[in-house]
Amino acid sequence: MRNTLILFIVLLGSTFFASARVSKAETKALVDFYESTNGAEWVRGWDLSAPVSQWYGVTVENDHVVEINLFRNNIKGVLPASFGKLIHLRVLNLAFNGLTGELPESISKLENLEVLKIEMNRFKGALPASFGELRNLKELTAFNNFFSGSIPESLGQLTKLKVLNLSSNNLKGAIPESLGELNELESLGLFENTLQGAIPREFGKLVQLKELILANNQLDGEIPREFSQLASLEILQIQNNKFNSLKNLETMNTRQFLVFDYDKGDLKLNFKEIDFKKTRVVDTKFEDPDEDPDHN
Repeated sequence: MRNTLILFIVLLGSTFFASARVSKAETKALVDFYESTNGAEWVRGWDLSAPVSQWYGVTVENDHVVEINLFRNNIKGVLPASFGKLIHLRVLNLAFNGLTGELPESISKLENLEVLKIEMNRFKGALPASFGELRNLKELTAFNNFFSGSIPESLGQLTKLKVLNLSSNNLKGAIPESLGELNELESLGLFENTLQGAIPREFGKLVQLKELILANNQLDGEIPREFSQLASLEILQIQNNKFNSLKNLETMNTRQFLVFDYDKGDLKLNFKEIDFKKTRVVDTKFEDPDEDPDHN
């Protein structure tokens, strides 16, 4: 019994010292974050006197902070510049909180980051051009914030990206052609911004794309003929834009579609084999209330 107790104490002590070896720089970055976001008001806070590995939502591996998951935790305030010291971080989930201010440029130093989820906050300002340095990023979701300015060209350097969602912000300007270089991309959401210009023809190279949501913008021109190469696409929403031609939609293989939302054009489109048993097809063009309801 005594030997068992001694062994337990030894193991407990080794666990404590192992977790206590998190570097001062990483620990300080976490404390700075806690203090700049009024950690005392979080739904689940941190006991700063306890080892870092015991802090809610923080995962420590090999003495380094590798994950922070504080989803919906009543976090309000700004991200401190010292956040960039968490260079071993692979997952950062701060979604559904009340974070404000601009993203610090130092976030681009998190070069091991694979998942960045900051949706449903109140971030503002431009998306950092230095985002392109996060070369290991596989998922970036930043929808429902107040980001403004243009979409950085540098996002095209994130060639491991599978999910990119920048919907419901104040982004403007053209969609960068560089996004066509994201060969692994499976989901792209740019819904409800004020994006203008034509859809880049380079999008035809996104052969892994399953979901493309461009609705509620000010995009114009014609649908690229290269859309016919999007053989994996299942969800396409392009309604409420200013396209002058949807004719090239006819070249797409729509048989695999699950959702297909578009605005009615002047000409009736003849789509390739749509399976209406599984596909939701919606013509979302709003009619003038004074117009003859029988007029087509």
